[in-house]
Amino acid sequence: MNEPVNKSRIDPLLSIMRQLRDPKTGCEWDKDQTFETIAPYTIEESYEVADAIQREDIDALKDELGDLLLQVVFHSQIAADLGHFSFSDVVNSICDKMIRRHPHIFGEEKHSPGWEQIKANERAETGKSSALDGVALALPALLRAQKIQKRAARVGFDWPDKAPVKEKLLEELEEVERAETSEHIHEEIGDLLFSAVNLSRHYGVDAEQALVDATRKFSNRFNEVERNVTRDMQEMTLDELEEEWQKAKVTL
Repeated sequence: MNEPVNKSRIDPLLSIMRQLRDPKTGCEWDKDQTFETIAPYTIEESYEVADAIQREDIDALKDELGDLLLQVVFHSQIAADLGHFSFSDVVNSICDKMIRRHPHIFGEEKHSPGWEQIKANERAETGKSSALDGVALALPALLRAQKIQKRAARVGFDWPDKAPVKEKLLEELEEVERAETSEHIHEEIGDLLFSAVNLSRHYGVDAEQALVDATRKFSNRFNEVERNVTRDMQEMTLDELEEEWQKAKVTL
């Protein structure tokens, strides 16, 4: 049997936020914040949670989850101050959603129609007719591109296999080379990146994580080059730098 949430454990945090936002006695900085000004902090805290997980730092994960929870409480208090909704409404909303999306666990149905189908039904009920509705604009570009492509693929708008995707990637690269104005180059680079995400998806690779890993690998190897060279890198030739780079690749 599922145990009810012990709300007393969240009450102190809710009380702290109410006091910080109190119009008369609250903190001037906290009182001045809006959804828009807090949103960047919310995104940053989400990344710090992910960073703690990647570093397998459990103590840091505990702290970062607390920071992320504070963001939820902060937004909820701003909404309450404006008369929109409260933290309790947020909790009730997500509880209702999780129960609705797991009818095979919390309902009488033995088989679930599937997470994506349930979400599609929810979008239809809220008047969102496009398969692309609901993909957040604030997502990292590669992640959003991947989600958009997956949504389109679910309704049949997709290449049947990898071959035409590879051809499209090469085609976009050629279009970059033919572009002449900065605006046109900007557009074609965007198309090239979008095609690269599509190729990643067809290989079953998470494009966002692949780029994170590639950037980390580059950083580690570059740092190794910095440790090994005895001269200012700006004074070295490309051949000398390439030689050091190949040495770094052997160890990292």
